[in-house]
Amino acid sequence: METRIVRVVVNGTAYEHEVESRRMLGDFLRHDLNLTGTHYGCEHGVCGACTVLIEGRTARACLTLAAQVNGRSLTTVEGLAHADGTLNELQKAFSETHALQCGFCTPGMLMTLTELLNETDSPTEAEIREAITGNLCRCTGYQPIVAAALLAAQRIRDQRAATPAAPAAHATE
Repeated sequence: METRIVRVVVNGTAYEHEVESRRMLGDFLRHDLNLTGTHYGCEHGVCGACTVLIEGRTARACLTLAAQVNGRSLTTVEGLAHADGTLNELQKAFSETHALQCGFCTPGMLMTLTELLNETDSPTEAEIREAITGNLCRCTGYQPIVAAALLAAQRIRDQRAATPAAPAAHATE
């Protein structure tokens, strides 16, 4: 059995583990790091339940080898809440709009929509629906998920607008 050392930052915490070369990222997160929020569904990359962010971009943990993330930074659903444990705007919106029922798809949906909201200030309903096409949900019918993303985007824009801009730095002579 060939092994490799994986050094990775997950949700702001640095880890170093020896893993089998063939160990999947989802197994590494769930079993080695005890971060069980990343769910396995189809194990073929189709359902999106295992979606995580690698360097801010979505990736399927069931299709990514742990060794492939060596030296990189990851975010899992456990890393979305604020440092004090309060939910972020997207998580709050999911709760308020009843965008989760059984909750199995929720981590992947949150990660996918986090990437979208990081890239797009004012996503349209069509853009949200396009973003989540790789995430399957059997319970909600998707409308509450779309509503949650729209609500979160609005709240994030409102927060940015309410935050005073930092004064411009002046060059000294």
